[in-house]
Amino acid sequence: MTLLYNPTVRAHSDDLFAVYYQNMPLWSNKSELSDGGFGDFNRLRLMIEPMFGDFSVGIAYEHVLTISRNKLAGITVPSGGEWLELQWEITENDSLKWMHRIDRAYIGWAITDNINLRAGRQAVSWATTLFLAPGDPFSSISPANPFQEYRPGIDAVRMQMFPGPFSQLDIVVRGTQTRADEEQVEELTALGRGLAVWKNWEFSGWGGSLYGDIVGSAAAAGSIGAMAVRGEGVLRNVDGELIFRGAIGLDRRFSLWSRDFLVVVEYQRDGFGAANPNDYSEVIESDAFRRGELQVLGRDEFAAQVSYKVHQLWSLSGLWLLNMNDPSSFFASSFAYSASDNVTVTGGMIFGVGNSEKLENERLPSEYGMVGKTVFFSVSLFF
Repeated sequence: MTLLYNPTVRAHSDDLFAVYYQNMPLWSNKSELSDGGFGDFNRLRLMIEPMFGDFSVGIAYEHVLTISRNKLAGITVPSGGEWLELQWEITENDSLKWMHRIDRAYIGWAITDNINLRAGRQAVSWATTLFLAPGDPFSSISPANPFQEYRPGIDAVRMQMFPGPFSQLDIVVRGTQTRADEEQVEELTALGRGLAVWKNWEFSGWGGSLYGDIVGSAAAAGSIGAMAVRGEGVLRNVDGELIFRGAIGLDRRFSLWSRDFLVVVEYQRDGFGAANPNDYSEVIESDAFRRGELQVLGRDEFAAQVSYKVHQLWSLSGLWLLNMNDPSSFFASSFAYSASDNVTVTGGMIFGVGNSEKLENERLPSEYGMVGKTVFFSVSLFF
Protein backbone atom coordinates (compact mmCIF):
# COMPACT_ATOMS: atom_id res chain seq x y z
CA MET A 1 0.00 0.00 0.00
CA THR A 2 1.21 3.46 -0.88
CA LEU A 3 -0.35 6.41 0.92
CA LEU A 4 0.79 8.96 -1.63
CA TYR A 5 -0.35 8.36 -5.18
CA ASN A 6 2.35 6.90 -7.39
CA PRO A 7 1.65 7.16 -11.14
CA THR A 8 3.51 3.89 -11.68
CA VAL A 9 1.10 1.81 -9.59
CA ARG A 10 1.24 -1.79 -10.73
CA ALA A 11 -0.87 -2.65 -13.76
CA HIS A 12 0.03 -6.34 -13.63
CA SER A 13 2.73 -8.69 -12.48
CA ASP A 14 5.50 -10.04 -14.69
CA ASP A 15 4.72 -13.48 -13.23
CA LEU A 16 2.04 -15.75 -14.64
CA PHE A 17 0.11 -15.73 -11.36
CA ALA A 18 0.32 -13.19 -8.55
CA VAL A 19 -1.46 -12.47 -5.27
CA TYR A 20 -1.74 -9.14 -3.45
CA TYR A 21 -3.12 -8.80 0.08
CA GLN A 22 -3.41 -5.67 2.20
CA ASN A 23 -4.61 -5.29 5.78
CA MET A 24 -5.00 -1.82 7.26
CA PRO A 25 -6.28 -1.28 10.82
CA LEU A 26 -7.09 2.38 11.51
CA TRP A 27 -8.55 4.78 14.03
CA SER A 28 -10.42 8.03 13.39
CA ASN A 29 -11.75 10.73 15.64
CA LYS A 30 -15.40 11.80 15.49
CA SER A 31 -16.19 14.24 12.70
CA GLU A 32 -19.10 15.47 10.60
CA LEU A 33 -18.60 12.47 8.31
CA SER A 34 -18.22 9.60 10.79
CA ASP A 35 -18.70 8.51 14.39
CA GLY A 36 -15.00 7.76 14.67
CA GLY A 37 -13.45 4.77 16.39
CA PHE A 38 -11.52 1.78 15.12
CA GLY A 39 -11.85 0.12 11.74
CA ASP A 40 -10.12 -2.32 9.44
CA PHE A 41 -9.65 -2.43 5.65
CA ASN A 42 -8.79 -5.59 3.74
CA ARG A 43 -8.07 -6.20 0.05
CA LEU A 44 -7.26 -9.54 -1.56
CA ARG A 45 -6.39 -9.49 -5.27
CA LEU A 46 -5.65 -12.49 -7.52
CA MET A 47 -3.99 -11.82 -10.90
CA ILE A 48 -3.14 -14.08 -13.82
CA GLU A 49 -1.80 -13.28 -17.30
CA PRO A 50 -0.95 -16.36 -19.40
CA MET A 51 0.56 -16.13 -22.89
CA PHE A 52 -0.43 -18.33 -25.85
CA GLY A 53 1.94 -17.47 -28.66
CA ASP A 54 0.89 -14.03 -29.94
CA PHE A 55 -2.15 -13.98 -27.65
CA SER A 56 -2.48 -13.12 -23.96
CA VAL A 57 -5.26 -13.14 -21.38
CA GLY A 58 -5.38 -10.95 -18.28
CA ILE A 59 -7.69 -11.42 -15.30
CA ALA A 60 -7.66 -9.69 -11.90
CA TYR A 61 -10.25 -10.63 -9.28
CA GLU A 62 -10.43 -9.01 -5.86
CA HIS A 63 -12.36 -8.89 -2.59
CA VAL A 64 -12.59 -5.70 -0.51
CA LEU A 65 -13.79 -5.93 3.10
CA THR A 66 -14.23 -2.76 5.17
CA ILE A 67 -15.09 -2.93 8.87
CA SER A 68 -15.66 0.71 9.82
CA ARG A 69 -18.10 3.60 9.74
CA ASN A 70 -15.37 6.02 8.79
CA LYS A 71 -15.17 8.00 5.57
CA LEU A 72 -11.63 9.21 5.05
CA ALA A 73 -11.79 11.65 2.17
CA GLY A 74 -15.22 13.26 2.38
CA ILE A 75 -16.13 12.97 -1.29
CA THR A 76 -15.56 9.67 -3.05
CA VAL A 77 -14.57 9.75 -6.72
CA PRO A 78 -17.20 7.71 -8.61
CA SER A 79 -16.25 5.01 -11.06
CA GLY A 80 -16.22 5.74 -14.79
CA GLY A 81 -19.51 3.91 -15.38
CA GLU A 82 -18.03 0.85 -17.06
CA TRP A 83 -20.04 -0.97 -19.71
CA LEU A 84 -19.75 -4.39 -18.04
CA GLU A 85 -21.22 -4.90 -14.58
CA LEU A 86 -18.35 -6.74 -12.91
CA GLN A 87 -18.73 -5.60 -9.28
CA TRP A 88 -21.03 -7.22 -6.74
CA GLU A 89 -21.95 -6.75 -3.10
CA ILE A 90 -21.74 -9.74 -0.79
CA THR A 91 -23.03 -8.03 2.34
CA GLU A 92 -23.34 -4.53 3.82
CA ASN A 93 -24.58 -3.09 7.11
CA ASP A 94 -23.80 -0.10 9.34
CA SER A 95 -20.27 -1.26 10.14
CA LEU A 96 -19.31 -3.80 7.47
CA LYS A 97 -19.10 -3.74 3.69
CA TRP A 98 -17.90 -6.72 1.65
CA MET A 99 -17.54 -6.36 -2.12
CA HIS A 100 -15.93 -8.40 -4.87
CA ARG A 101 -15.18 -7.50 -8.48
CA ILE A 102 -13.30 -8.34 -11.64
CA ASP A 103 -10.93 -5.43 -12.25
CA ARG A 104 -9.12 -6.87 -15.30
CA ALA A 105 -10.60 -9.13 -17.98
CA TYR A 106 -8.98 -8.70 -21.38
CA ILE A 107 -7.61 -10.53 -24.40
CA GLY A 108 -4.47 -9.24 -26.13
CA TRP A 109 -3.08 -9.94 -29.59
CA ALA A 110 0.43 -9.01 -30.73
CA ILE A 111 -0.46 -8.52 -34.41
CA THR A 112 3.14 -7.68 -35.31
CA ASP A 113 6.26 -6.72 -33.37
CA ASN A 114 5.06 -3.09 -33.51
CA ILE A 115 1.26 -3.40 -33.23
CA ASN A 116 -0.66 -4.62 -30.18
CA LEU A 117 -4.43 -4.99 -29.82
CA ARG A 118 -6.21 -5.47 -26.50
CA ALA A 119 -9.96 -5.72 -25.78
CA GLY A 120 -11.80 -5.91 -22.46
CA ARG A 121 -11.35 -4.41 -19.01
CA GLN A 122 -7.83 -3.02 -18.77
CA ALA A 123 -5.80 -0.19 -17.26
CA VAL A 124 -5.16 2.82 -19.53
CA SER A 125 -3.47 6.06 -18.48
CA TRP A 126 -2.46 9.09 -20.57
CA ALA A 127 -1.48 11.27 -17.60
CA THR A 128 1.66 13.39 -17.74
CA THR A 129 1.58 15.07 -14.32
CA LEU A 130 1.92 12.93 -11.18
CA PHE A 131 -0.92 13.83 -8.79
CA LEU A 132 -3.40 16.20 -10.45
CA ALA A 133 -3.99 14.82 -13.94
CA PRO A 134 -6.89 16.48 -15.80
CA GLY A 135 -5.23 15.40 -19.06
CA ASP A 136 -6.01 11.73 -18.39
CA PRO A 137 -9.44 11.02 -19.95
CA PHE A 138 -9.92 7.50 -18.63
CA SER A 139 -9.82 7.06 -14.86
CA SER A 140 -9.50 9.40 -11.92
CA ILE A 141 -7.60 8.47 -8.77
CA SER A 142 -8.02 10.80 -5.83
CA PRO A 143 -4.58 11.77 -4.48
CA ALA A 144 -6.22 11.80 -1.03
CA ASN A 145 -7.18 8.11 -1.27
CA PRO A 146 -4.85 5.89 0.80
CA PHE A 147 -6.52 2.69 -0.38
CA GLN A 148 -5.72 2.84 -4.11
CA GLU A 149 -2.90 0.53 -5.13
CA TYR A 150 -3.95 -0.37 -8.67
CA ARG A 151 -5.32 1.89 -11.37
CA PRO A 152 -8.97 0.94 -12.03
CA GLY A 153 -9.70 -0.90 -15.25
CA ILE A 154 -11.90 0.46 -18.03
CA ASP A 155 -13.91 -1.43 -20.68
CA ALA A 156 -12.27 -0.57 -23.99
CA VAL A 157 -10.64 -1.69 -27.20
CA ARG A 158 -7.07 -0.39 -27.47
CA MET A 159 -4.57 -0.51 -30.31
CA GLN A 160 -0.97 0.53 -29.70
CA MET A 161 1.47 1.11 -32.57
CA PHE A 162 5.19 1.82 -32.30
CA PRO A 163 6.45 3.36 -35.57
CA GLY A 164 9.94 3.94 -34.13
CA PRO A 165 11.97 3.54 -30.94
CA PHE A 166 10.95 7.03 -29.72
CA SER A 167 7.35 7.29 -30.93
CA GLN A 168 3.99 5.72 -30.20
CA LEU A 169 0.43 5.87 -31.54
CA ASP A 170 -2.52 4.88 -29.37
CA ILE A 171 -6.21 4.47 -30.26
CA VAL A 172 -8.86 3.75 -27.59
CA VAL A 173 -12.59 3.17 -28.10
CA ARG A 174 -14.64 2.92 -24.93
CA GLY A 175 -18.33 2.62 -24.10
CA THR A 176 -19.75 3.73 -20.73
CA GLN A 177 -23.05 3.53 -18.88
CA THR A 178 -23.88 5.97 -16.08
CA ARG A 179 -27.05 7.08 -14.34
CA ALA A 180 -28.48 10.59 -14.59
CA ASP A 181 -31.90 11.62 -13.26
CA GLU A 182 -32.81 7.97 -12.65
CA GLU A 183 -32.08 7.10 -16.27
CA GLN A 184 -29.29 5.01 -17.77
CA VAL A 185 -27.06 7.09 -20.08
CA GLU A 186 -24.92 5.32 -22.67
CA GLU A 187 -21.97 7.21 -24.16
CA LEU A 188 -19.12 6.44 -26.54
CA THR A 189 -15.54 7.70 -26.36
CA ALA A 190 -13.13 7.40 -29.30
CA LEU A 191 -9.69 8.99 -28.90
CA GLY A 192 -6.31 8.86 -30.61
CA ARG A 193 -2.97 9.83 -29.09
CA GLY A 194 0.51 10.40 -30.46
CA LEU A 195 3.72 10.53 -28.44
CA ALA A 196 7.29 11.33 -29.46
CA VAL A 197 10.60 11.90 -27.69
CA TRP A 198 12.99 14.64 -28.78
CA LYS A 199 16.28 15.05 -26.90
CA ASN A 200 15.30 15.04 -23.20
CA TRP A 201 11.64 15.97 -23.81
CA GLU A 202 8.54 13.88 -24.33
CA PHE A 203 5.69 15.49 -26.30
CA SER A 204 2.20 14.05 -26.66
CA GLY A 205 -1.25 15.04 -27.80
CA TRP A 206 -4.62 13.37 -28.05
CA GLY A 207 -8.03 14.23 -29.45
CA GLY A 208 -11.36 12.96 -30.71
CA SER A 209 -14.73 12.44 -29.06
CA LEU A 210 -14.88 12.20 -25.26
CA TYR A 211 -18.38 11.27 -24.03
CA GLY A 212 -19.66 12.86 -27.25
CA ASP A 213 -17.73 16.14 -26.74
CA ILE A 214 -15.08 17.28 -29.22
CA VAL A 215 -11.80 17.49 -27.32
CA GLY A 216 -8.08 18.08 -27.83
CA SER A 217 -5.11 17.88 -25.50
CA ALA A 218 -1.38 18.59 -25.50
CA ALA A 219 1.27 17.63 -22.95
CA ALA A 220 5.03 17.77 -22.42
CA ALA A 221 7.51 16.38 -19.91
CA GLY A 222 11.22 16.99 -19.69
CA SER A 223 13.90 18.72 -17.68
CA ILE A 224 15.37 22.17 -17.30
CA GLY A 225 18.73 21.74 -15.62
CA ALA A 226 18.18 19.54 -12.57
CA MET A 227 14.45 20.31 -12.47
CA ALA A 228 11.87 18.00 -14.03
CA VAL A 229 8.92 19.79 -15.67
CA ARG A 230 5.53 18.31 -16.57
CA GLY A 231 2.45 19.94 -18.01
CA GLU A 232 -0.81 19.03 -19.71
CA GLY A 233 -3.80 20.96 -20.99
CA VAL A 234 -7.21 20.02 -22.42
CA LEU A 235 -9.73 22.05 -24.42
CA ARG A 236 -13.21 20.57 -24.61
CA ASN A 237 -16.40 21.73 -26.32
CA VAL A 238 -19.29 21.12 -23.93
CA ASP A 239 -22.66 22.25 -25.30
CA GLY A 240 -20.99 24.99 -27.35
CA GLU A 241 -18.79 26.24 -24.47
CA LEU A 242 -15.01 25.73 -24.44
CA ILE A 243 -13.80 24.28 -21.13
CA PHE A 244 -10.11 24.33 -20.20
CA ARG A 245 -8.54 21.82 -17.85
CA GLY A 246 -4.81 21.89 -17.18
CA ALA A 247 -2.01 21.18 -14.73
CA ILE A 248 1.69 21.94 -14.42
CA GLY A 249 4.21 20.38 -12.09
CA LEU A 250 7.85 20.60 -11.04
CA ASP A 251 9.94 18.10 -9.16
CA ARG A 252 13.56 17.81 -8.14
CA ARG A 253 15.64 15.22 -6.37
CA PHE A 254 18.26 16.41 -3.87
CA SER A 255 20.94 14.61 -1.90
CA LEU A 256 20.44 15.13 1.84
CA TRP A 257 22.92 13.40 4.16
CA SER A 258 23.80 11.11 1.24
CA ARG A 259 20.14 10.06 0.85
CA ASP A 260 17.51 10.92 -1.77
CA PHE A 261 15.14 13.80 -0.92
CA LEU A 262 12.37 14.36 -3.51
CA VAL A 263 10.15 17.45 -3.78
CA VAL A 264 7.11 17.59 -6.09
CA VAL A 265 4.74 20.54 -6.57
CA GLU A 266 1.74 20.80 -8.92
CA TYR A 267 -1.00 23.29 -9.72
CA GLN A 268 -4.28 22.52 -11.47
CA ARG A 269 -6.82 24.83 -13.09
CA ASP A 270 -10.04 22.97 -13.87
CA GLY A 271 -13.01 24.53 -15.63
CA PHE A 272 -15.22 21.75 -14.26
CA GLY A 273 -14.28 22.57 -10.64
CA ALA A 274 -16.07 24.78 -8.13
CA ALA A 275 -15.01 28.41 -7.82
CA ASN A 276 -16.45 28.62 -4.27
CA PRO A 277 -18.34 26.39 -1.78
CA ASN A 278 -21.71 27.52 -3.16
CA ASP A 279 -20.89 25.64 -6.38
CA TYR A 280 -20.16 22.25 -4.81
CA SER A 281 -23.70 20.94 -5.19
CA GLU A 282 -23.65 21.80 -8.88
CA VAL A 283 -20.26 20.14 -9.36
CA ILE A 284 -21.28 16.94 -7.55
CA GLU A 285 -24.43 16.71 -9.66
CA SER A 286 -22.56 17.43 -12.91
CA ASP A 287 -21.98 14.98 -15.76
CA ALA A 288 -18.21 15.22 -15.28
CA PHE A 289 -18.38 14.17 -11.62
CA ARG A 290 -20.96 11.46 -12.35
CA ARG A 291 -18.60 9.91 -14.89
CA GLY A 292 -15.68 9.99 -12.46
CA GLU A 293 -13.67 12.63 -14.33
CA LEU A 294 -12.81 14.77 -11.28
CA GLN A 295 -10.04 13.93 -8.81
CA VAL A 296 -10.78 16.99 -6.67
CA LEU A 297 -13.64 19.49 -6.41
CA GLY A 298 -11.92 22.89 -6.53
CA ARG A 299 -11.28 24.97 -9.62
CA ASP A 300 -7.78 25.86 -8.40
CA GLU A 301 -5.89 23.15 -6.50
CA PHE A 302 -2.28 22.83 -5.37
CA ALA A 303 -0.40 19.66 -4.41
CA ALA A 304 3.01 19.24 -2.79
CA GLN A 305 4.82 16.07 -1.81
CA VAL A 306 8.13 15.51 -0.05
CA SER A 307 9.74 12.12 0.43
CA TYR A 308 13.02 11.12 2.04
CA LYS A 309 14.82 7.78 1.97
CA VAL A 310 16.10 7.55 5.53
CA HIS A 311 17.62 4.12 5.00
CA GLN A 312 17.77 1.51 2.29
CA LEU A 313 14.65 -0.06 3.84
CA TRP A 314 12.97 3.01 5.42
CA SER A 315 11.36 6.07 3.83
CA LEU A 316 9.28 9.03 5.00
CA SER A 317 6.79 11.05 2.97
CA GLY A 318 4.26 13.85 3.29
CA LEU A 319 1.49 15.23 1.08
CA TRP A 320 -0.34 18.56 1.13
CA LEU A 321 -3.43 19.26 -0.98
CA LEU A 322 -4.75 22.82 -1.00
CA ASN A 323 -8.11 23.91 -2.37
CA MET A 324 -7.33 27.53 -3.18
CA ASN A 325 -11.02 28.44 -3.57
CA ASP A 326 -12.22 27.36 -0.06
CA PRO A 327 -9.53 27.55 1.23
CA SER A 328 -9.07 24.14 2.89
CA SER A 329 -6.21 21.64 3.10
CA PHE A 330 -5.63 17.92 3.27
CA PHE A 331 -2.46 16.65 4.98
CA ALA A 332 -0.98 13.16 4.97
CA SER A 333 2.24 11.85 6.46
CA SER A 334 3.53 8.30 6.38
CA PHE A 335 6.48 5.99 6.78
CA ALA A 336 7.24 2.85 4.76
CA TYR A 337 9.42 -0.11 5.68
CA SER A 338 10.41 -2.82 3.23
CA ALA A 339 10.36 -5.89 5.47
CA SER A 340 11.28 -8.19 2.57
CA ASP A 341 11.03 -8.42 -1.20
CA ASN A 342 7.32 -9.28 -0.81
CA VAL A 343 6.24 -7.47 2.36
CA THR A 344 5.83 -3.72 2.94
CA VAL A 345 4.81 -2.12 6.23
CA THR A 346 3.46 1.44 6.30
CA GLY A 347 1.80 3.74 8.78
CA GLY A 348 0.82 7.35 9.14
CA MET A 349 -1.87 9.94 9.71
CA ILE A 350 -4.22 12.02 7.55
CA PHE A 351 -6.37 15.03 8.49
CA GLY A 352 -8.14 18.00 6.98
CA VAL A 353 -8.08 21.70 7.84
CA GLY A 354 -10.82 24.15 6.84
CA ASN A 355 -14.41 25.19 7.46
CA SER A 356 -16.34 22.20 8.84
CA GLU A 357 -19.68 23.84 9.68
CA LYS A 358 -22.35 22.64 7.27
CA LEU A 359 -24.06 25.35 5.25
CA GLU A 360 -27.78 25.60 4.51
CA ASN A 361 -29.38 22.78 2.52
CA GLU A 362 -26.54 20.41 3.59
CA ARG A 363 -24.06 22.13 1.27
CA LEU A 364 -20.38 21.40 1.80
CA PRO A 365 -18.60 24.21 3.67
CA SER A 366 -15.23 23.18 2.22
CA GLU A 367 -13.66 20.27 0.38
CA TYR A 368 -11.31 19.06 3.11
CA GLY A 369 -12.55 20.76 6.29
CA MET A 370 -14.72 17.83 7.40
CA VAL A 371 -11.99 15.20 6.98
CA GLY A 372 -11.21 14.04 10.52
CA LYS A 373 -7.94 12.78 11.91
CA THR A 374 -7.17 9.19 10.96
CA VAL A 375 -4.21 7.11 12.12
CA PHE A 376 -3.49 3.92 10.18
CA PHE A 377 -1.09 0.99 10.00
CA SER A 378 -0.82 -1.26 6.97
CA VAL A 379 0.84 -4.53 5.98
CA SER A 380 0.94 -5.45 2.26
CA LEU A 381 2.02 -8.77 0.79
CA PHE A 382 2.74 -9.32 -2.89
CA PHE A 383 3.71 -12.77 -4.11
